[in-house]
Amino acid sequence: MASIIKVQDVQNSSGDNIINESSNTITIGASGDNIIIPSGATITNNGTSVGLGGENTPSFFAYKSSNQSISEASWVKATFDIEDFDTDSAFASSRFTVPSDKAGKYYFQSSIRGTADSGTMEYIIIRFYKNGSGLYTPNQLQTALNQLGNSHIFAAVILDLSVGDYVETYVQIGGNNPNIGGGATSGASFFGGYKLIGA
Repeated sequence: MASIIKVQDVQNSSGDNIINESSNTITIGASGDNIIIPSGATITNNGTSVGLGGENTPSFFAYKSSNQSISEASWVKATFDIEDFDTDSAFASSRFTVPSDKAGKYYFQSSIRGTADSGTMEYIIIRFYKNGSGLYTPNQLQTALNQLGNSHIFAAVILDLSVGDYVETYVQIGGNNPNIGGGATSGASFFGGYKLIGA
């Protein structure tokens, strides 16, 4: 015959509730407790999960609202002045900085719209910078005939970052009076990223 124990609260030796039921809500553990599922145990969820599992945060997405005039054939930091979202307030001054306790692998992406006077753009390059130094040149678009006109270029990278590391997008354009394109529609250049789960 099965035994049944009926209680409303289970407390630890300090008098804190470690199991409590109230209004059909069961609370396990007290503030500051670590709840450990031992090796070999399995948790099966047949209901709805809220707040369980990992989250791809910090995450952010920002874009340019207007054109940015840059020097020809020079590496120039792209500025992004409009934020769609920034979960951890980690994006500022057109750079993402890893917050405290958020070290890990991050995915970053950037799209740049390049222009030059009279359709003279010869090439456009994106490079991700970490802590002020160029890391990767994941994409370059070039023609020897100066006929790129107005072109978009996209790049993405995964970086292993420590707390305090920061990442920026730099651009180099060959052509007369080049610009990094901005605007709220198809002319916008953007920069975004998020922390990976399980990497």
